[in-house]
Amino acid sequence: MIAAWRRLQQESAVLVTVVASQGSVPRGPGTPMLVFAQGESGTIGGGHLEFQALAHARQLLSGHAVPRHLRQVLGPSLGQCCGGVVELSFEQVSAADVPRLRTQLVPPRTPLALFGGGHVGKALVHTLAPLPFAVRWVDSRDEIFPSDVPEDVACEHSNPVHAAVADLDAGSRVLVMSFSHAEDLDIVIACLKRQREQGDLPFVGLIGSHTKWATFRHRLEDRGFSAEEIAHITCPIGVPGITGKEPEVIAVAVAAQLLQTL
Repeated sequence: MIAAWRRLQQESAVLVTVVASQGSVPRGPGTPMLVFAQGESGTIGGGHLEFQALAHARQLLSGHAVPRHLRQVLGPSLGQCCGGVVELSFEQVSAADVPRLRTQLVPPRTPLALFGGGHVGKALVHTLAPLPFAVRWVDSRDEIFPSDVPEDVACEHSNPVHAAVADLDAGSRVLVMSFSHAEDLDIVIACLKRQREQGDLPFVGLIGSHTKWATFRHRLEDRGFSAEEIAHITCPIGVPGITGKEPEVIAVAVAAQLLQTL
């Protein structure tokens, strides 16, 4: 939606919103789409429903007197197999509406802390940026962050890196993939200590092989963590069945796993 806010500073648009639905439909109530004279941001589900909504919104943009609400039966009227009913609202918006729309249209994001600015970290940041996560990217090397970081990603230099664990938002998902196994271990220990005290880190994932995890598990046992506590760490990370080692492939597998935690 970031590009859409910029466009709204220069041109009007129509906000199309799914206000109600019955039965099987592509998207549920509250789903928004901004329609410009050329192009749109967001989607109400695609298909013929969206095609008709785009045409209707652009008629409104062109000054035609058209209804501000539509009720579409997906089967008979639009030839879509969903079979449900969708009610849409159409509201013309401009730059003056941006503050309200930012509050209204930006969905809540789950906090996520990504420790490590290496190749996989860079790929993950770009994969996660459009997903419902508020990404906090942490590394002990201040110069590691690239110039093309997505706007909504917060970069943070922390030395020692594991010190950042203490003030993570409650409910944060945590990914650990620093440049050294020693840093990884420090971060994992900090996460387990916080989990022991506060119990508010629902997912802590560590990049690595089964061999790496066996070594880490023994080291965590030596530091007094129980088997139940250690079982809170997910290693290796990523949904099963994706075997590629390319950073972009790993990023997709890990993003899918994170979405499963929501």
